[in-house]
Amino acid sequence: MKIRIYDDSIRLRLDRAEVGRIGGGDSVDCVTRFPGGDAFHYRLAAADVEESSASFTNGCMAVTLPRAIARHWAEDDSEVSIRAEQRLDQGALTLLIEKDFECLDPREGEDQSNRFKNPKALGA
Repeated sequence: MKIRIYDDSIRLRLDRAEVGRIGGGDSVDCVTRFPGGDAFHYRLAAADVEESSASFTNGCMAVTLPRAIARHWAEDDSEVSIRAEQRLDQGALTLLIEKDFECLDPREGEDQSNRFKNPKALGA
């Protein structure tokens, strides 16, 4: 799972296996380790909740999706993303969960075998 954070916006991109896990009601957990032993954990989970939401506790960012929405997204190839907003004291936190497409220009050393076919690729 890839993460991109910009101000009050969180974007997660998932490969095929990760989308399958979320669609099946499981979670995807990732960690970025830093020198000195610190780590940033991030998680995407499907659960029995009404709305998508995010939280940050003890160095872990957790994004939770309603189980039915996650299942539908995973099963429908035409559904590229899930977008949600969570109100903050000032403004809103934007959540964007996307299927990760193959790059149009392959990058050396990057395995794209488990990504979704890019709809902009010639002959797609």
